[in-house]
Amino acid sequence: MMKTVMNAAIATSLLILPVFQVQAHGIYFTERSKQIVLVYGEGADDLDMVKREPLIDAVTAYDAEGTPIKAEHRLSGLAMLVEAESSPAFVSAVLQNGVWSRMKGGEYEKKGLDEMPGAEVSTNNIKYAVRVQGALAGPVPLLSGQTLQIVPVGPIPKLLGQKLKYKVLFKEQPVAGARLINDFVNDPDAKEIVTGADGIAIMPLRNQGLNVIHAVYDGPSDNPAKYRNVEHTATLSFTLEHKPE
Repeated sequence: MMKTVMNAAIATSLLILPVFQVQAHGIYFTERSKQIVLVYGEGADDLDMVKREPLIDAVTAYDAEGTPIKAEHRLSGLAMLVEAESSPAFVSAVLQNGVWSRMKGGEYEKKGLDEMPGAEVSTNNIKYAVRVQGALAGPVPLLSGQTLQIVPVGPIPKLLGQKLKYKVLFKEQPVAGARLINDFVNDPDAKEIVTGADGIAIMPLRNQGLNVIHAVYDGPSDNPAKYRNVEHTATLSFTLEHKPE
């Protein structure tokens, strides 16, 4: 009886442990005026991509077989556009957001443990994005540089409300403990779905239009003297077609 009570208490305590998500913001691709745009933000908030352009590690376009095609990104006003020499099937990006730390009760600062040794949270932030551009004829390939990637399992349904299975991969392997949001743009504060050992989450399609799936995984630190973990944040975006006019 005592063992059962203790186990229950431990389980309860695990449920209320805080999850420190340092940077809820992510990067994702969308289309505006028929152009591919890379957005940094959260929910409906688009933040300054001009300021963050130097943090972009890579923007790549691919054909349907996952072979890279010539592409470049450029700033147009406050937007970052992606232009490829031919119509891509997929585009991807990586943004190195750097090391952030926070003292208990304080604000996040762009410092490591070497500068804030008493920090309650200290993490290196890397953000990834993949977009399925247009109709998907085959599976989404594993793309270069996407250490954390969300991959749809099977065809993407055509109508909102239909269920789709997603697999979250860390270094190309299914990962447990990734936290997913089904609609990062319209419902960023939704309850997260956590992947099991198979890396799988099943969720209904939220929009008959732009869908942006968001995942966060706290990986081990590769520099413990500087930060305690690496927060990998990934998005997968695609658009469902509406009825013909």
